[in-house]
Amino acid sequence: MTRTEDIGSKLKNLIPGGAHTYSKGDDQWPQIAPQCLERGKGCYVWDADGRRYLDWSMGLTSVCLGHAHEGINQAAIDAMALGQNFQRPSVMEAMAAERLLNFLEDRGDMIKFAKNGSTVTTAAVKLARAFTARDKVAVCAEHPFFSYDDWFIGTTRCPAGIPDYIKEYTTRFSFNDLASVEQMFKANPGSIACVILEPVKFEPPKPGFLQELYALCQQHGALLILDEMVTGFKWGKRGAGAYYGAKADMYTWGKGLANGHSVCALTGRRDVMELGGLDHSRPRVFLVSTTHGAEIPQLGALIHTLDIFDKDPGVFERNWALGANLRSQLNEVVATSGLSDTIEFQGEDCFFVAIIKKFGKHKANVARTYLLQELVRENQLFQGLFYPTAAHTESAIQETIHAWKLVLPRFKRFLAEGNRSELIGEATRPVFRAFNHCECLSAADCAKCHEKLEHV
Repeated sequence: MTRTEDIGSKLKNLIPGGAHTYSKGDDQWPQIAPQCLERGKGCYVWDADGRRYLDWSMGLTSVCLGHAHEGINQAAIDAMALGQNFQRPSVMEAMAAERLLNFLEDRGDMIKFAKNGSTVTTAAVKLARAFTARDKVAVCAEHPFFSYDDWFIGTTRCPAGIPDYIKEYTTRFSFNDLASVEQMFKANPGSIACVILEPVKFEPPKPGFLQELYALCQQHGALLILDEMVTGFKWGKRGAGAYYGAKADMYTWGKGLANGHSVCALTGRRDVMELGGLDHSRPRVFLVSTTHGAEIPQLGALIHTLDIFDKDPGVFERNWALGANLRSQLNEVVATSGLSDTIEFQGEDCFFVAIIKKFGKHKANVARTYLLQELVRENQLFQGLFYPTAAHTESAIQETIHAWKLVLPRFKRFLAEGNRSELIGEATRPVFRAFNHCECLSAADCAKCHEKLEHV
């Protein structure tokens, strides 16, 4: 057993799921992927045995300027010298709050910091419910994740531990489909507190969709929340909503905010946000109260990250250009391999995904896992997403193109021949599923399937 495998075994024994984010779990990666990583630098990461991989996910897209960025890390160290946490608010909290709100310009009047995205999306929902005196939340059906809290997870295929009645308070609408939004409001008159969605995933918003969605929310007395947890600091300095000319009542931010350091934020209109404060006579909203939400070193990292963005405003445009170059060369390799009808790259150049449209003699998850497996063989740590950053150089692009040139002929043969034994271990599975070992929706369904499972 290698050191990487040994530590991976310990992780599974000590931590439920073996990781603190389900998308990092073993069921989301081919078996030959490194079970743990020890360090990173720039656009590369190393496992515990020293094997190097080119990283296109960059800490689930939270690392916007490169792993172990010396300037940002030094800013955190310098801030750490002031102390981690005090009995009263720190000077750094005021500095970071003012700095980020000014940086985002018109994306909110007040701010609340936290350590993870679920905390701030749930805070936004709570504020909306208090402000509107309504209960229901509307989520975009095509966007995969908003929070680990009950109001969202109750809508997924993984609702264990959540009372059934809570599920009744969340409804859905479809992205780019205003008719579905209108129908949703009609079916829930006077009861929808807020509508939450990402400004964009991999399908861009139709012209006017986000603007008309905001108008519909105003018409029906609901608040609009743009979840910029992923899209913020990729499309541009003010997020994807601003890029597409959209506005909302509240915004959530996180990945890329402090180059992987643990900082997330909720920003929004003053009349909404102040319900979580002390200077009003309405019912008191216990908004977010976290001991570590405004930890000083991480706020220092946030401020320095924003300083870099301000000193180098062309960083976002270069990321778009880098992605366009990578995408163009990938499309050429795919076409040369005769797989243009099989693989498609969807999304904007600053953040796009590889989609497998035809699976040959295999199921979709088997075909996808094999492609990831073979890219891992070529030292590409790739989970389907391309997130080009300032740390990705031209040599990194060429390294990736070389890997895809080696892998695609194998992938084409795998699809045509249907030899399942070429896939090492199990295929990846959806994160949201009712049971670990199958994709049945209930124990009754599992009793009808052919697998021998402990939960049957």
